[in-house]
Amino acid sequence: MGIRSFLAFELPVEIREQIRIISEELKKIALPVRWVKPNNIHLTILFLGSVDEDIIGDIEEKVNVAVRGFSAFRIRLNAVGAFPHWRRPRVIWIGLNGDIAGLSDLRNELQEELKLLGFKPEKRPFRAHLTLGRFKGPIDRDENMKWIIDRYHDITGDLFQLNELILYKSVLRPDGPVYTKMSTWPLRAAD
Repeated sequence: MGIRSFLAFELPVEIREQIRIISEELKKIALPVRWVKPNNIHLTILFLGSVDEDIIGDIEEKVNVAVRGFSAFRIRLNAVGAFPHWRRPRVIWIGLNGDIAGLSDLRNELQEELKLLGFKPEKRPFRAHLTLGRFKGPIDRDENMKWIIDRYHDITGDLFQLNELILYKSVLRPDGPVYTKMSTWPLRAAD
């Protein structure tokens, strides 16, 4: 059995606090959503899926090569949205702005390196977002979603740095996933 894993950035405490406040407000609306605990929210760059423990070292080497050319990324919270669309939402998220093109480049570089180990590249373009919750079923009315999108269409937060890429192990439990850091790659200071 493999290790469920992904590459992501841990969020600064200040961003997690902003997310916690927004999540608390959203929980007051009657939506059929399974909310993610604010401390479990992170910026996923690449989901690896179930990987053999034997190749963790190879993954670490490839990630080491991929991150060499990158500095810390500056980001801020942007807006609340839904995938695939607010009329038929499956996921409610907060978008990010800032150095999104650089994060996309990092994901592409990671995919290029990990392709050599048999990982299939993601076909969808990179969308920098933080998952707040997943819908358990269809929503009765879309007014609540429209209100959320209108209310949070333009969040102006401070600019924060993402300094360290992390390889996480994810263990799914009935009360929610448990994430454990397996490896980290500090990025050089932003210019």
